[in-house]
Amino acid sequence: MKNREKHLVYTVNEVPPLPHLLVSSLQHILLMFVSISLPIIFASQINASAQFTATFISLSMIVAGLGSIIQSVGLPFIGSKYLCPNVCGPSYMSLSLSAAWVGGIPLMRGMIIIAGLIEMLIAPIVQKLRKVFPTYIVGLVVAMVGISIIKMSVASVFGVAFQADAIRTADLLIGIFSLLVMVLANIWGKGVIKMYCLLIGIALGWLLAIIVVPEYGYALSVVGEKPFFAFPTITDEFHKITFDMKMLIPFAVIAISGSLKSFGNLLAAQKISKPGMKKADFVPIRKGLLADGLSTALAGIFGGMAVDTSSSNVGLAGSTKVVSRWISVAAGVIFIILAFFPQLTFALSHVPKPVLGAALVFAGCFMICTGLQQMFKQEWSAKKTFVVGISLFFGLSTAFLPALYARAPHFIQTFFTDPLPTTTLLAVILNQIFNLDQFFKKVNK
Repeated sequence: MKNREKHLVYTVNEVPPLPHLLVSSLQHILLMFVSISLPIIFASQINASAQFTATFISLSMIVAGLGSIIQSVGLPFIGSKYLCPNVCGPSYMSLSLSAAWVGGIPLMRGMIIIAGLIEMLIAPIVQKLRKVFPTYIVGLVVAMVGISIIKMSVASVFGVAFQADAIRTADLLIGIFSLLVMVLANIWGKGVIKMYCLLIGIALGWLLAIIVVPEYGYALSVVGEKPFFAFPTITDEFHKITFDMKMLIPFAVIAISGSLKSFGNLLAAQKISKPGMKKADFVPIRKGLLADGLSTALAGIFGGMAVDTSSSNVGLAGSTKVVSRWISVAAGVIFIILAFFPQLTFALSHVPKPVLGAALVFAGCFMICTGLQQMFKQEWSAKKTFVVGISLFFGLSTAFLPALYARAPHFIQTFFTDPLPTTTLLAVILNQIFNLDQFFKKVNK
């Protein structure tokens, strides 16, 4: 395995020199800031005050930072010890809004705590799933981690956040330019150029955006109006936690879906961190899922947005070959510190959307190809064709035909939610069904 890890710049347990540690952490922090749009959108949907919005963002950042540290630092019974940071989880967005509309922030907090506890209860089961996840399904799940961010990343490259947003040619050019810089620096760059290809692409793309679209520069002109340092203001909404058992089932389903997504992210992190490993090691995966559930519960306790493991950050680690878990720890610490500096938070949250979209595409490419390589490295068969094919057909259909599933019976909506969890669930079920003949052969012997 040591020989297989020689191509890594920094292996999973190596501590990079301080300058490299800080700059590599900054690359991951910039990707983590993509998710800050979620608490901003959430606050706007409940007509929250500017003070609440600022506090909500700060608390969400603190929880995401804590989750990144717990996941990667290597506590005795929790955390995968892989580079797998936490970000605000989009899968919880709509349901968290529903809870807030019904019972306010206290109900949202209570139900997120329950969801986190459910994720923690699911974690020990994963060790028993070794036979349920053969190598080709593990590869499929890793590929789906990258595929699941296609919608968000491509929309961002075009500079749009909502379906009705206008598309500007300048935004598309900025996105393409940023992506080309990242890719070419990664392909042809040497040393620090290759290692920091994402950061270079973001910096040059941001500079081009300010030159071509002046409003990107105007957004930064008001940074000085924000306080340099400020503690989160805990308003009345953050003083209570309530529960509603009527919302237990939908939150339980989202918790299971979130666990499946994190399962895929952790498998991908393990694959890039331990390239010589022939079979998945489910012990760190179990500890990672436990950390993910705890982080989600902490989000409810603190009053921030529910968090989840980040697919794009795992992809970035794989593409740069810098997989040291201490980068995730440092990124988590810095992310927490930034939560108390509104000027820096405001500035970083205004990285142009096409530039961030390019970064997501860059990271997603590696995830998809890593999964496909793992999926096809063993002998193929007709059974595998239909397991993968049917799972992809119906899994991807949740992204292509969301209106169709919105009209479907509630039972169907429960399981057909998002490409990653839906594809994973179908692949596991179909693999068991199509291999029943092997089971009966063993029974008859």
